[in-house]
Formats: sequence, C-alpha cells, structure tokens
Amino acid sequence: MKMLVEESGQGSAELILLFGGIIVVAIVALIAYKNYLNGLGSGINGSQLNETTNAIQGLKDLFA
Repeated sequence: MKMLVEESGQGSAELILLFGGIIVVAIVALIAYKNYLNGLGSGINGSQLNETTNAIQGLKDLFA
C-alpha cells in the first residue's frame, strides 16, 4: 500500500519532463530559424522594397 502512495506524483513528473523536452526542442528550432532569417535580410535592397510597396499600394487603390 505504501508503494501506491509513493507513485502518485509520477504522472505529474512525467508531464513536466515531457513539456520541458518540448520547450527545449522549440527553443532550438527558433534559434536555427532566426539564424536562417538573418541570412535572408541582406538579400533584399531598398529598391526591391520600394517596388513591392508600390505594387501593394497599386492593388489597394485598385480595390478601394
């Protein structure tokens, strides 16, 4: 009977470990994704950004 009482918190401990593992995997994925996105930022220059902004503005005027 004493063994049953000692195992009552096992489910909670397993859930804490599971959520901890998921959080660690998510943090690693976010760091890798951040490094990937930082490399893309240098490929966009100001003229491309202005062209895209003007195209979006033209679509807005067309539908307004």
